[in-house]
Amino acid sequence: MLRDPLSRRAFLGASAALSLSGPDAALRSLYAPSGTAAKPDSKGWPPYNDAMVIDFLASPGYFNYPLNPALDQEMIRNAVESGITAVNLTCNGNDFESSVQRIAGWLDRIERFPNAFCQIRTVADLQDAKETGRLGIVLGFQDTTPFEQNESNVEEFSQLGVKVTQLTYNVRNLVGDGCLEPANGGLTRFGYQIVERMNEAGMIVDLSHCGQQTTAEGIAASSQPVAITHSGCNTIAWHPRSKYDAELRAMADRGGIIGIYLMPFLTPGRAPLREDVLDHIEHAVQVCGEDHVGIGSDLSTTPIDGSEEYWSRHREFVAGRIERGIAAPNEDPNILFTVEDLNSHRRMELIADGLSRRGHPDTRIEKIIGGNWERLFREIWRS
Repeated sequence: MLRDPLSRRAFLGASAALSLSGPDAALRSLYAPSGTAAKPDSKGWPPYNDAMVIDFLASPGYFNYPLNPALDQEMIRNAVESGITAVNLTCNGNDFESSVQRIAGWLDRIERFPNAFCQIRTVADLQDAKETGRLGIVLGFQDTTPFEQNESNVEEFSQLGVKVTQLTYNVRNLVGDGCLEPANGGLTRFGYQIVERMNEAGMIVDLSHCGQQTTAEGIAASSQPVAITHSGCNTIAWHPRSKYDAELRAMADRGGIIGIYLMPFLTPGRAPLREDVLDHIEHAVQVCGEDHVGIGSDLSTTPIDGSEEYWSRHREFVAGRIERGIAAPNEDPNILFTVEDLNSHRRMELIADGLSRRGHPDTRIEKIIGGNWERLFREIWRS
């Protein structure tokens, strides 16, 4: 059955109905509007505070965490002081209605903390986030299941501010095959329709969790440059969540960008370190060119605390993913989803500093930590 177009009034009603706990008085006071935010002191890569810094898969709340607790003062402070201008924040549920609710929840947080967060719909919004020292939130999906069986839902979610959508997660959906699907069947007819609608809506096509054939066909089918927002390089260390050089070249040839993630998939069998992240970045630059590489950490802007409670929740979370058949190989209950020496709210600065120490020029580093994503936004969003 087709759904009537979602009106703004209906959406705001859904937002009001959410059982979100309000902030305490101290938290609201700390992040009440007060003009341009002060830039945190930097002792790392000198140009960092003036650079456009974009982590194109991250969250101010705990990410890859079973309960994802409500934002607290420390999380908000870490987000603001991270030096990150904007993140691509995953807000989809498993279907249309649950996705609307999650969008409403994040828009509520943005509204309640206007000096900490702002929604990014345009490049002008991105510039405003940089000038005011706030964390810009780009609403994104990591699956096309919210579109259900109706390609017109692409436009509905675009109107709500969803600016990027991954075609598949690890498994098969109505659009195509994910990277863990052994059939490797590529895009379906519906998948081609979804890509076309996303192009028309100015919604970035993300191929991160897609299978090889879906990735290849998604690149070829899109009339706009595509993104692989969070992945790695199979030449450095093979993993089904990472990409082969041929895929990276095809993506770059069409103007796209790969974001290197900060996940244990970079080094299957052990926890990765900053040097491993830099190895993947450098290989991507060699294959794609410096204009087609960025960062998509797949992490929170708040570092993992390593407490016993966190370890317990992590093991529970990974076990649940394995049981549901959506976990990738090497999702190890005993390896945290982070990079040990980048487990900091200033991780993007640490990456920039590491690249500088390896001899990369400042102009290239500026592109990798955010400038390339900004260029992609200008090409696809057109405003």
